[in-house]
Amino acid sequence: MALISTEDAKAYLRVDSSDEDATVGILLASAIRLCIDIARLTDDQWEVIDSDAASSDEYTEAELSAIRETMKVAILYTCAYLFEHREEADHHALTMTLRSLLFAIREGAFS
Repeated sequence: MALISTEDAKAYLRVDSSDEDATVGILLASAIRLCIDIARLTDDQWEVIDSDAASSDEYTEAELSAIRETMKVAILYTCAYLFEHREEADHHALTMTLRSLLFAIREGAFS
């Protein structure tokens, strides 16, 4: 399972045609990586979050569900921001917003 597919991102962005598929795919990959980095997740943690697992050694079912929902919001927000501001993106402002969105994950509130 992918937490967010290109089709999910296109629906969120309200992109109906396939003309932007490559762009949306690239921006989605960038958004995912940026959110993983800002949330300070390891590759192993992300693998669990991005899987179908109901729980793990590190997270309870409730924690994993909350983390997934938070990450979905952050990733979709980031993808939309990058899509809408291709020419004049303020990456510092984006990073600060993501720090706020991902604060609980960054500070280990779920660990």
